[in-house]
Amino acid sequence: MAFLSDEYFNKFKDYIHQKSGIFFDNVNRSILESRLRERMRQKEMADAGEYYNLVLTNQKETETLLDSVTTNLTKFFRNEKQFSALREFVIPDVIERNKKSGKRTVKIWSAGCSTGEEPYSIAMDVLAQAPSGWTLNILSSDISLKSLMKAKTGYYPKERCEGIPKDFLTKYMEEEKEGYKVKPDLINSIRFDYHNLKHDNGERDFDIIFCRNVIIYFDKAEQERIVGHFYKCLKNPGYLFLGHSESLFGMQTLFKPEKIGESILYKKSEG
Repeated sequence: MAFLSDEYFNKFKDYIHQKSGIFFDNVNRSILESRLRERMRQKEMADAGEYYNLVLTNQKETETLLDSVTTNLTKFFRNEKQFSALREFVIPDVIERNKKSGKRTVKIWSAGCSTGEEPYSIAMDVLAQAPSGWTLNILSSDISLKSLMKAKTGYYPKERCEGIPKDFLTKYMEEEKEGYKVKPDLINSIRFDYHNLKHDNGERDFDIIFCRNVIIYFDKAEQERIVGHFYKCLKNPGYLFLGHSESLFGMQTLFKPEKIGESILYKKSEG
């Protein structure tokens, strides 16, 4: 038996869609129900209607609910094939292009950065290749304030750091009790910021955008709007990384798919 009646499943999914753009259908209904069940357990509530009324009348609880349904487990250098494409082709290409234009900066957006493993992984790869004197500017955004606060600390238990190459672990992390903390120079290259992809944050001129395993939570119309916004936010040319299970196939978009190594990336056209 479903945890929620159809009535309250529809009420919650419509409210979440209105506030965040995130769309739950019957395919991922179980995800929404499991997150709601856990939050209601924390609030010691058994009635979905009672909790729904709380969400409607309490902004803080709305934020907590959105946090709970959008937080996903991630890890350092997740999808190694994409990071190989980043370090072997994309970073060298961006550095060469920016060098020719006289700009000694690499600007990247990690959209939906969760607890920070993705932007820190990107930063390690870029700093390992960037010429001396260059600036790395990474915007890392998420709708989950809890995840952003975790990311800002730069601290991760040892088991969460298993994907970090040993030379990077030595160069960019400091060992602490039962874990590692990102060194200040790396943390200072990243700006963590709350942002809802429903809205324009005003940022532009990115060389690279990572938005992996995020747009799958939006309906097609919202996906196309977000992807169109990413296109405007990128330099020409620029690169978009999506999750391995995500694709722009069938969308109205100006992005061109490009096979780089063993990964498919999306490139803003030079035309």
